[in-house]
Amino acid sequence: MNRNALQVTLQIDGGARGNPGPAGAGVVIRDGAGGTVLYKGGLFLGRATCNAAEYEALLAGLRAAKKIGASGVDVASDSELLVRQMRGEYRVRNAALRELNDSARRLCDGFDRCAFRHVSREENTAADKLANMAMNVKRNVLDAAE
Repeated sequence: MNRNALQVTLQIDGGARGNPGPAGAGVVIRDGAGGTVLYKGGLFLGRATCNAAEYEALLAGLRAAKKIGASGVDVASDSELLVRQMRGEYRVRNAALRELNDSARRLCDGFDRCAFRHVSREENTAADKLANMAMNVKRNVLDAAE
């Protein structure tokens, strides 16, 4: 592996007010070495389920990580379902989620390394805040201020 390769931590969160209901996704990308925030944003998704919003956050985060030149990604999510599905520990039974899962797997294939870890909600407040901000204003909040 290239010693100068950019390794990042991708914090993601998705949520919906109602299930389904107005939904948002939050993404925070940090430099894996120092923890410096390289990108953060919230996406307003319109009407979606909580699980679909989690996957939309993952897709947006993986695309943003690729755009900034990351070669390795450590994904941190408080969605146990998403993490276990992406690790292959759980099957994806829902057809809509299967499409999102397939898209995420294709994006992961574009990195040298793509790992998933489940974190507590308390460890994921930055991404959660961005998802809620997008839901509150009903629009995307890219590179949003804290």
